[in-house]
Order: sequence, then C-alpha cells, then structure tokens
Amino acid sequence: ALADCEVAAIEERSDDEWQVCFADDQSRTQALAELGRACPEVAVESFELDDGDWAARSQASLRAVRVGALLIAPPWDIPPGLTAGQVHEGARVIVILPSMGFGTGHHATTRLCLAALQQVPLDGARVIDVGTGSGVLAIAASLLGAREVFGLDDDPDAVAAARENLEFNPDASVSVTVQDLRTLQETPFDVVTANLTGGLLIAVAEGLKALVRPGGRLILSGLMEVEAEDVLRAFAPCDVMARAQEDEWICATLQPR
Repeated sequence: ALADCEVAAIEERSDDEWQVCFADDQSRTQALAELGRACPEVAVESFELDDGDWAARSQASLRAVRVGALLIAPPWDIPPGLTAGQVHEGARVIVILPSMGFGTGHHATTRLCLAALQQVPLDGARVIDVGTGSGVLAIAASLLGAREVFGLDDDPDAVAAARENLEFNPDASVSVTVQDLRTLQETPFDVVTANLTGGLLIAVAEGLKALVRPGGRLILSGLMEVEAEDVLRAFAPCDVMARAQEDEWICATLQPR
C-alpha cells in the first residue's frame, strides 16, 4: 500500500508496529488514504516528528553486513586497518554510507541481489543496475570482475548518493546517470540487476528484457512472495535459473531465451 507513496524511512519498532516517516504533509496524507483503502484493519496514528537529524541517529547503529564474499560496511564499521576493496576474512569490503534509500545491505532484497550477483558469470561482463539507489549492486559487480558497469536511477538524490559511495570505493569503476529506463538506448548487457518493487517490475518488464543479451542474466528483486507469480509471468518466456527467498522477499535470476 505504501509502495507508491513518498516514504522517507520506515522504522520497524516491533513485528506489528511501524513508524513511517514522510518529508511533507502531502505525502503523509496520500499514505493515510492508501492505507485506509488497502488495509482498513490497520490502526494508524498521524503525528508530527521533530527532525532532530533522526535519519542520522537511526543509521548510526548500523553495522557491517556480510553476504558471501562481500562485506558491506558503513564508514564507521570498517574492519581495523582495512580500506574499501581489500579482503577481510575472505570477504571484499564495500563501504556504503547509509542514506534515505535502500542499499546498505540491511534490507533483505539488497542481500538477496548481492548473493545472486556472486552466482552469475561477471568476469569481463557488461552490467547495468536499474534503480541503483546507493549504487551498492553496481559497485559490487565492478569489484567482482565486471568489465563495464552502469548505474541508472531516475532520482537525482539517489544518483548523488551513489556517486558519493563511489568515492568511498575507488577500486570500483561505475558510470552513474540520472535517467528513466524508458528513455535508455543501449546495446544489450550481459547482466542486468533491478531491485525495484513488484508492481514496477511488471510495468517495466519489456524494457528490462530488452536490456539483456540472449544468454545473459537478469536479476530481479523487490518483489514479495505473493507477487512472484505475476512478476515472473510478466518476464515470460525467460527461464528461471535461480530463486531465493528471505522472509517474504524474493530474488529471481532469469535468462532470456
């Protein structure tokens, strides 16, 4: 219900209580209406929250997350004596400054995509990350051996965050641009990643399929288990090469025929 609302952040206070933050009253009002229609059984309280740099405070407790051979670390939790790109106990360090969007490695969909990237051939590959957010998937693809990597997002703030994270990871070579997928004109890629939402994946399915060369890989996440059948149907006739799940979140690796 909140997928199309301008959510700034969500704090999961318990299994059945969320505090959802918005940048302005209009966004909050829209969310209240959406929740009322889609989830009438949910109790909702609306209130003003003093900024007080709440985002920075909430992110200060984040710690490094390991996903296979990658360690995603905020700048304040890098293993002692190491820098980005170096290997710590078998895991290559990627430094990501937590921001308002996904991509710190603390969300299931990011972890699922990072794991999926480690299961596809990346040496010398040409890769694009659609909806790049923090740029973590694009940075990971570069450090895992991709030859040419692009990060694409239609949100200028996300692209600014991705470029800032690239400065933390000088060993990664990624070109990041503000652009809508529907206006992109590029030759096909070996690997395409898209960590979006179920509804958005369905809406842009044809455009994403067109980005993948025959025999390439398309890594999808951001979809929930209840959406998986509809999303995968939109990407037919791609073959499902792998599928993973964490809680209610799904990641699927597809191969176009």
